[in-house]
Amino acid sequence: MKNTAADIFFTDGCGRCSLGGTPACKVHLWEKELEMMREILLGCNLQEERKWGVPCYTYQNKNIALLGAFKEYCAISFFKGSLLEDAAGVLSKPGENSQAARLFRFTGLQKIEEMQALITSYVFEAIEIEKAGIKVAFKKIEEHAIPEEFQRQLDTMPALKAAFHALTPGRQRAYLLHFSGAKQAATRASRIEKCIPRILEGRGFNE
Repeated sequence: MKNTAADIFFTDGCGRCSLGGTPACKVHLWEKELEMMREILLGCNLQEERKWGVPCYTYQNKNIALLGAFKEYCAISFFKGSLLEDAAGVLSKPGENSQAARLFRFTGLQKIEEMQALITSYVFEAIEIEKAGIKVAFKKIEEHAIPEEFQRQLDTMPALKAAFHALTPGRQRAYLLHFSGAKQAATRASRIEKCIPRILEGRGFNE
């Protein structure tokens, strides 16, 4: 059953950028495609909710998939997509460092229609993974390299070191990936300086 709380996404988008609620919002590039994907997901007996501004589909309160609209494509994002067999080879990482999520991307209504049975099979596989309680084996925080520039800050600022290690592993990982993503030392140093106040306050990178 459609959830009225999720309806706003299909007309106004996620609301996370200035284009939300305007004709330029990316949801308007994929209106028919998004509506069809919505029907497919609901046809798999998933519950529809609105989380992070987008439609989220759950099974027994466990997140299964999200719908998303982008400039080049629209997509179904599976929370534990890395655990799906993906024999058809259609899933892709949303980012280079993504460990769990995988995207099923589409650029036209016809493709969704042609692949409806495959989409459904992937959804049911994702549900079975949740039923079985299988979890993604995330890399431990110790396996992520600490950039030299950040290590120097940790060594010279005991308060920063304590605050950083008090963060959850996920928050620590997000900071390290953000810092390491800069190729130039000066850029890494700049990113670190900007994030230090947030770390000292115990906040995550996107909080």
